[in-house]
Amino acid sequence: MGLFNKKKEETNSCCCVGNCTPKTMAKTEASKSGVGVKVLGSGCVKCKTLENATREALVELGMDTTVGHVTDFSQIAAYGVMTTPALVVDGKVVSYGKVLTKKEAKTIIADARR
Repeated sequence: MGLFNKKKEETNSCCCVGNCTPKTMAKTEASKSGVGVKVLGSGCVKCKTLENATREALVELGMDTTVGHVTDFSQIAAYGVMTTPALVVDGKVVSYGKVLTKKEAKTIIADARR
């Protein structure tokens, strides 16, 4: 009970503001977990540039990892990302709101995989 009989508002922590079903939540959580590299973004030029730099960095690092691209904004929001493009390595957001160069991507990926 709140002060002066004011009810406390409940807040939802899910990405779809409470309009989700158990099926969609399971799908979103499953997409977040796992090993791999993902680029989060709408598919714009900046996102594609980050994806290409990431692919080149992985080749130079000798890592045989595919690069996924997530364009669904509810899945992007599930990572807590508000500005794109973003880079996710092994389920952890390592960069967002910036187009990384190949050198920057190489350093970030190597650090994340240690």
